Amino acid sequence: MYKVLLVDDEEIIIRGLKSLVPWEKYGCVIAGEAYDGISGMAQVRRLKPDILFCDIRMPGLDGIAMLAGLRSEFPDMQTTIITGYREFEYARKAVHLGVCRYLLKPSKIEEIEESLKIMTANIKEHSDVPVVDSLVVRSALQYMQENCAGKLSLQEVADHVYVSQWHLSKLLKKHTGENYLDLLQRYRIELAKQLLMNPALRVGDVAEKSGFSDATHFSKVFKKVAGQSALAFRNSPKSGKD
Repeated sequence: MYKVLLVDDEEIIIRGLKSLVPWEKYGCVIAGEAYDGISGMAQVRRLKPDILFCDIRMPGLDGIAMLAGLRSEFPDMQTTIITGYREFEYARKAVHLGVCRYLLKPSKIEEIEESLKIMTANIKEHSDVPVVDSLVVRSALQYMQENCAGKLSLQEVADHVYVSQWHLSKLLKKHTGENYLDLLQRYRIELAKQLLMNPALRVGDVAEKSGFSDATHFSKVFKKVAGQSALAFRNSPKSGKD
């Protein structure tokens, strides 16, 4: 069973989490609870939980500072923040600290279960044989290729393969040698090449249909990736073979 620690200065939140979330369904058990950041930090060091649900604004030490102090000691601990504060700076710091989910109160049970599913999948991925990483990458790349024409974020792809965006970014770089944006642009250019075969489509239409909102940007990226302009590619006798 995966050990879960709940840290929140509102007792009603902890009671609700303990009673309403189907922990056993995800192979989890509540190992402990704390009501402020200082005791939360002590509980993490004592219990060494696999999963942490944590508030931000708490007496003594806020959740962000608590996580910052623990990250180097417990790099594999999966964390979800549940908070009533929408400030962008909190979310930015949480992402920097590798937090899997940033949920706003009042959180729906479905949101909490989704975060549990992702965090337990991350734990399994770290503990399974390295074949698993390549399966995650293949699934992510396939999803990117199939959905590259839309506004596709790294978070959306990470959600699809049930890992954190931070972890997926590392896996993509490790297995492909490219970062997420470079991979996405390459898939969009491959789609654009196919669309350019249709003479009825203007270059601007091709840009839009392949996921680029700006035709000028599309032209620059196409030339960088393909080595020639979109028009030159369209007029090339070899374009039909690409």
